[in-house]
Amino acid sequence: MAVVCFIPFLMMLVNATRSNEAILSGFTLIPGTALMENYRTMMDYVNIWAGFKNSLIISVLVTVLSGYFSALTAYGFAFYTFKGKNFLFVFMLVMMMVPGQLGLIGFYELSKNLGILDTYIPLIVPTIASPFVVFFLRQYIQTTLHPSLIEAARIDGASEFKIFHTVAIPIMMPAIATMSIFTFIGSWNNYIMPLVILFSPEKYTLPVLMGFLKGSQVAQNLGSMYLGIAISVVPIMIAFLFLSKYIVNSISAGSVKE
Repeated sequence: MAVVCFIPFLMMLVNATRSNEAILSGFTLIPGTALMENYRTMMDYVNIWAGFKNSLIISVLVTVLSGYFSALTAYGFAFYTFKGKNFLFVFMLVMMMVPGQLGLIGFYELSKNLGILDTYIPLIVPTIASPFVVFFLRQYIQTTLHPSLIEAARIDGASEFKIFHTVAIPIMMPAIATMSIFTFIGSWNNYIMPLVILFSPEKYTLPVLMGFLKGSQVAQNLGSMYLGIAISVVPIMIAFLFLSKYIVNSISAGSVKE
């Protein structure tokens, strides 16, 4: 299964080094010699590295902020009692069922009234409030963090934020890392929102640039297209390789003995 899943990625990397004629002639796993020619053809039409940088900045900020504030919200829902808690949680679950595209026009008008169009603010700040991430982390922490650990930290004189950072965050790291992978991939592949919000070409993200690439003369050069796709996929693969170890790392196992 691993080999079968890896073959499309290998085909993409190999075709990125082959000429257009070689790609049309048939499939092979032997790399070609047209890598630099494909690269120059691609760069003549779009500055893919500028889009790479823009997407990386947005995706990293979204991943970090979403992970932290979602964990903070999930911790509050799990271990604090306050007025309207159940209503807010149910409301959050309902928001999970509403497609984001339905509010696109309203979100555009709101961003326009706030004067934040053609900036990265609308692409970063709203994604911090992720209902699904909060729901997942809440369910996770309720089954892994025993309230006795929190009570013990309070007896020792730790503040609420210190308890969150020193007790809750380490135990939640496997779940946070799992959600961070999907958050990063979702933000990196986000196409419709940057297309609507951003107007300046130098601020375009990589998916938007790839969309323009498909509509240009570069689309006639399959090697350049494969190279652009390969460049856009590499960060996702690196993010998964870096964070996947946390998925199976349950550091909270055995933390409470009864």
